[in-house]
Amino acid sequence: MTGAGPLPVAVVAGLHVDARRAAVDRLLATVPGSVALHHDLASAPAGTVRRTVRDARSVLDQGEAPLVNDCACCALREDLVPELNRLAAAGCQLAVVELWDSVEPQAMAEVVAAHSGTELRLTAVLTAVDPALALPYLSCGDDLAEVGLAAAASDRRTVADTFARQLEYPPVLVLVEDGPAAGSGTGVSDDGDPGDGRAMPGGGPYPAGARRTGAAPGPAGTAEPADPADPTDLALLRQLHPTARTVPVDSPELAEVVTAGFDVAAAADRQHPACALLPQAADEEGVTTVVWHRVRPFHPGRLYAALEELTCAAVRSRGRFWLADRPDTLLSWDAAGGALCVESAGPWLAALPDAAWELVPATRRVAAALDWDPEHGDRAQHLTFTSPGLDADQLTALLESCLLTDAEYAAGPEAWRGLSHAFDDLLDPVC
Repeated sequence: MTGAGPLPVAVVAGLHVDARRAAVDRLLATVPGSVALHHDLASAPAGTVRRTVRDARSVLDQGEAPLVNDCACCALREDLVPELNRLAAAGCQLAVVELWDSVEPQAMAEVVAAHSGTELRLTAVLTAVDPALALPYLSCGDDLAEVGLAAAASDRRTVADTFARQLEYPPVLVLVEDGPAAGSGTGVSDDGDPGDGRAMPGGGPYPAGARRTGAAPGPAGTAEPADPADPTDLALLRQLHPTARTVPVDSPELAEVVTAGFDVAAAADRQHPACALLPQAADEEGVTTVVWHRVRPFHPGRLYAALEELTCAAVRSRGRFWLADRPDTLLSWDAAGGALCVESAGPWLAALPDAAWELVPATRRVAAALDWDPEHGDRAQHLTFTSPGLDADQLTALLESCLLTDAEYAAGPEAWRGLSHAFDDLLDPVC
């Protein structure tokens, strides 16, 4: 434990390896007594996760943690807190947890927060981003396993949806626009060599299958730099996460935000489909965000038939919706890189008995009250679509065509339950 109290812990995430490393290096160079802890999951096929502890000058310690149930992320969870406690006992002033490429910050932030107390205190969660690479990563539907970034054998995530969650969870984004040298205070890699020079699998500076104008993968083992960030890249980041505080990597603010404090419960609420802080309508620098809100239910068959076109209409879309044949179920919509995930997020509050409302978090009740309809309660279609070159009129027309027609709507809820159960392949069958 530090002399002033619990050890402050800052979590730094990001699929953009050079940007993440630059942010960590900058913190080590500017915050006295800071130490970085990194678990490299690339060694998982050999049955271990490699742990490295370093400061601004050199690697201080290295070790290995065995896999837990063949899961590299499980090994990370098991090893993380004991290592942080050891750093606290050694008098470290700030622990910077540098997450491996595809590890998402929410899970690790919740692990640290669950063990916060007299020894540890989670004070910040950041994602480091190279704005010039945001669009290529959001456009990449490759499975993480295809590009060597899966955290477990069962990992079915894609590059795009992983990057989207890394981007949207933290309240702070660190912008690194000048490559690996930006803000760098050390250039020390995990093995002690100056700069690791890692590129994405496939030889490029971004995932295989993603393309950005002016940037293309070079020969295997090399990487041509992407174009510098332009106003479109920055507009995309602003629209995807409008409430984020953006901090340039070389700004003095970076050293300040890592001890500002972090509310894990509030962060989780911001991601829950029922009360998520979704993007707002915007149109700037060629990037458009469409916010589509209706109370009438979707026709399950027509929406299912339009899923592919809707999913590919924008590089990122998310929100909540309801189907006429499942009036009690709040469904989440989460799409990136041409891949869509539809899941049940539990019941709508309007479907619960009054006595059950006391068991629902206050943030959920407030969100429902703000969106309450006299007939349907909190049931609503609330979807957002963000993308460069988005055809808003065409998208809106397609969404409108998937709603119940006036005649179908007039038939009433009992008739709705008899509509085609087209989503039975994606969700539990309608009973």
